[in-house]
Amino acid sequence: MKSKATTVRDYLASLPEDRRKGIEAVRKVIRANLDKQYEEGMLYGMIGYAVPHRVWPSGYHCDPSKPLMMAALASQKNCLTVYLMSVYGDKAERAWFQKAWAKSGKKLDMGGACVRFRTAGEAALDVIGEAIRRTPAKAYVESYVRTLASTGRGPDGKKLKATAAGKREAAKSPAKSTARPAAGKKAKRAPGKTARKS
Repeated sequence: MKSKATTVRDYLASLPEDRRKGIEAVRKVIRANLDKQYEEGMLYGMIGYAVPHRVWPSGYHCDPSKPLMMAALASQKNCLTVYLMSVYGDKAERAWFQKAWAKSGKKLDMGGACVRFRTAGEAALDVIGEAIRRTPAKAYVESYVRTLASTGRGPDGKKLKATAAGKREAAKSPAKSTARPAAGKKAKRAPGKTARKS
């Protein structure tokens, strides 16, 4: 459930006691393992942990006015939820996370970036803590930039334009000739290709 609270303190105060205790237990683990460059605050109606604009001025590419969120914590309608963007966006991290959670003996209820549980006791808190610790802000930003680049976007999320260097490389590569060979000369063919009959 999206909260209208504007501060973490107000968010926690708005929760029923059992939910508040669960959120506070998970929050304590996250904060104990969080790189100092992240900031805690309300984002998208949840408690968010983000790379602030002072560290990453570009912000989140879909909404640059917002900082780049790495994790979040929320009390939803039927469960408590931790969102781990670092685990969602990295196949190796996701594999590590799932294996570590399985070793804890706790049942994993996981969507894309979200890990759901009814109480803090059902969560592998040490695994959540380790996932947070494994993701310092600098490394998270570098991973984020690589992910954007893999989709043809720059660090600001905008489509990359062809660079002058790219154009020079294209100019160096041989273009296909549309000219017909001079009379009496055979056209050169690529190996394995046969001439088409007119």
